[in-house]
Parts: sequence; C-alpha cells; structure tokens
Amino acid sequence: MLALITGRGGLPAAVVNSVSLRPLICVLDGHIPKSLTPDISFRIENLGTLITTLRNAEITELCFCGAVDRPKIDLSEVDEATSPFLSILAGAVARGEDSSLRAIIGIFEKSGFKVRGAHELAPDLLPPLGVLTITPLPQQAHSDVKLALTAITTNTKLDLGQSCIIRDGSVLAVEDTRGTDAMLEDVKISVEPTSAEPPDPFFDMMDIAGGYLENAADWLSGQVEEKNIIGGMLFKTPKVNQDFRIDLPTIGPDTVEKAIEARLSGIVISHGDVLVLDKNSVIEKLNDAGMYLWVR
Repeated sequence: MLALITGRGGLPAAVVNSVSLRPLICVLDGHIPKSLTPDISFRIENLGTLITTLRNAEITELCFCGAVDRPKIDLSEVDEATSPFLSILAGAVARGEDSSLRAIIGIFEKSGFKVRGAHELAPDLLPPLGVLTITPLPQQAHSDVKLALTAITTNTKLDLGQSCIIRDGSVLAVEDTRGTDAMLEDVKISVEPTSAEPPDPFFDMMDIAGGYLENAADWLSGQVEEKNIIGGMLFKTPKVNQDFRIDLPTIGPDTVEKAIEARLSGIVISHGDVLVLDKNSVIEKLNDAGMYLWVR
C-alpha cells in the first residue's frame, strides 16, 4: 500500500489522480497541498511516530511530493520514537536542504519502506521533447541555456534552488531557499512600471478604448499579444546529482502566471526530470501570452 508524504502545491493531487488506489495522505505540518484532504498531519519532530503509524497501516511504499520549506527541528518537541533519529536529522539539517531530504529518505528506507519518485507514479507529468508552444524559440535561446546550466551548477554547490532567469545574455536571478515563485515575484517587482504623475481620467479612458480596439485587431488578424513581454527565460532543471525520488522540479499554471507577470519570453525545462502540472493549461496560457515552452 502507498502513502504520500506531501508538501504544498498541486503535485500531490496529480499523483493521487494517476494511481489506481487512493494512497494515505500524510501532510507535513503547515504544508497543506491543493485539492487534498490529509489523513495524517505530522512534524519532523514526530517522524518516528509517523513511521510506527505507517507500519500499523500496512504501508510499504512512500512517495514524497510537494513543496516544503527547509526543515527546522525544535528539540523540545522531539518525541521518544524520533529520538533515535535525532542525531541524523540534526546533522543533515545543519548541512543544508539536500542533506536533509536524503537523510529523511534514508530513515524511511532503513525502516523498511520503498521510496518511489512522483515521476514513476505519474509518468504523464513528464512532457515530450521539443517546443510545445506555437511561439518559436528566440535566436539566443541555446546560448542562454548554456549560461543557465552554469548558474544551476553554481547554485547546486551552494545548496540553493533548481531554477534561474536569463535575460539579455546575463543571469538576472537565481532561485534561493524561498523557491521559484519568490524568484519570479522578485523579477516581477523589478519590472513593474512606476510613475510619479497623477492619473488623468480622460487619458485613462482613451487608453482603455485604444486597448480594446488593438485587442480586436489582433484577434481578427490572428496575432498573439506580446506587448507586455520584456524578454528573458525561466530555466528549470534538477540540481547536479539530485535524487529524483524527492523534490523533482515542477512547473504548472501558477508558474506560467508568475512568468507572465515577470514579462518573460518563455520557459525552458530539461527533458525527463521536470514535471509539468496540467500541461494543456500551461501550453494554452503560454500561447495566449506569446511565450514559448521548450523541453530540451
């Protein structure tokens, strides 16, 4: 029997929808997933008790899925069943996020559970190779990818994130411990227009009317609206030597919305190791925005 150890986001529900029998849903405290009702809520300080609960429920397989913050351990809250694992957990947390995740996997495996990756249970979340949108790649896309790969390699050494943003041949932003969404939000703020002049109702009305006429002309001609694009590429790939059974990179409609707000030109992900939630919606949103999705 399968149990999901879940974090935030839509990935846990996507995995549930891909398996024949509903798994046991175990949610890390404070990390409620979308569209799922938890069966069990737990804290890192009670990991040993969770293991006992899973054994009693005859769970044999686990899948870790969903976004989680870097764990913190409150020593005063560690229960008796978790005490034997405390030195392993504390040492791993001190070394960083990757070490923490590997340590947790190791504890479950030594306790007799088989850990499976989300991509194994939901292979349809892995998109095919190629440009999946109607918008073609810009000329600089290949050179930007080389720069992005270098940035991700550096990020891995610092135990940081799995994504970066390239614009005009330079690294504009790299993901930190806050995640991809926070990075995109930072870029969005940096490109938001500012004006010291008070609004003029007459010109605002004329702008709105002009916008309607322009949108109608674009619709009639079949052109895609691109005037809000400044440029730049969101690149997402696993860290170097990452364990694919846990924390596999994921994008979805929310990622696209934030990329649009950041006024990027498109998204590039690596093939076979980046999950795409609601692929049809992702492609539709990118097409509507005049952006590209390249799976390479």
